[in-house]
Amino acid sequence: MFYSCSEQLESHLPEIDKHWQQCQRGFFDTPHGKLFYVYHIPKRPRFALVLVNGRIESAHKYRELLWELAQNNIAVYTYDHPGQGYSPRLLKNKHIGYVKRFDDYAATLHCFMQQVVNPHNTLPLFILAHSMGGAITCNYLALYNPSNIKGVYLSAPMLGINTAPYPAWVAEAIAGLACLVGLGKQYAIGQQQYQSKPFQDNDLTNCPIRYALFRGLYDQYPELRLGGVSFAWLYTALQKCRALTKIELNIPVRVACATHDSIVDNKAQIRFAAHHDKVTRTEFAGKHELLCEQDITRRAVLRDFYEFTGVLPSASDTGS
Repeated sequence: MFYSCSEQLESHLPEIDKHWQQCQRGFFDTPHGKLFYVYHIPKRPRFALVLVNGRIESAHKYRELLWELAQNNIAVYTYDHPGQGYSPRLLKNKHIGYVKRFDDYAATLHCFMQQVVNPHNTLPLFILAHSMGGAITCNYLALYNPSNIKGVYLSAPMLGINTAPYPAWVAEAIAGLACLVGLGKQYAIGQQQYQSKPFQDNDLTNCPIRYALFRGLYDQYPELRLGGVSFAWLYTALQKCRALTKIELNIPVRVACATHDSIVDNKAQIRFAAHHDKVTRTEFAGKHELLCEQDITRRAVLRDFYEFTGVLPSASDTGS
């Protein structure tokens, strides 16, 4: 089940990159322009998966996971959000993270489902979403109530944002005021252009090999780089995070929490799980990017994901 490990990752890179090149790719239509997508369907797929990535990310960054899922006969569909990855940027300064309304992300996911996923897929369908992708997915479920999703797995979901040193309500008030005076498209306080942080200063992962690959990819493809968020992004994202606790959920959802996360607010994940009967929660010792963590953590997350989708029997099923 676990084909990729960090110590052998370099030797697997030619095969991983070959798989990336063999994926079907193109652009689909949205109100925000033609957005980039990638998908791969193995010869004998078990089920299909929509991968919804996080802020500053791209489908290209997940090429290791796409390759590993293919080895497990899982069809994967993924895309780049408006304003990041290989999709068109929304502002003249291409490094500023911006969206006018957070609902625009859910509308984009709906377009992706309608134009790319549904026409090609007849398999049981799950969603695997990371960070901001988790908030987008929950909002998509609330707004569009899709009937073909069997379950959703959320990796370190952005159900709340770590706005330290300010409380979230103060950050939201400041961002809202900035938008009112016409600064919505400017960097929020403390945000800046893309910077490649050294490994020892990063908040994303404890795995130096996967971190180096991530930074190396963005060095090789500068068009993938994205900097900090705008006041508009921060304001609409904080508003949406508050609203997500109250949404209705009719399908199973698993929340994977990174215990050493400094990017999102884990307390918001706890509140979200407590509010919904369909939500279960698991904890993993790692930083924010659980799917790019050290092998011991990453494999535990993937095992939990495979159990959630029914690929592996759960501990309760086996009696262990």
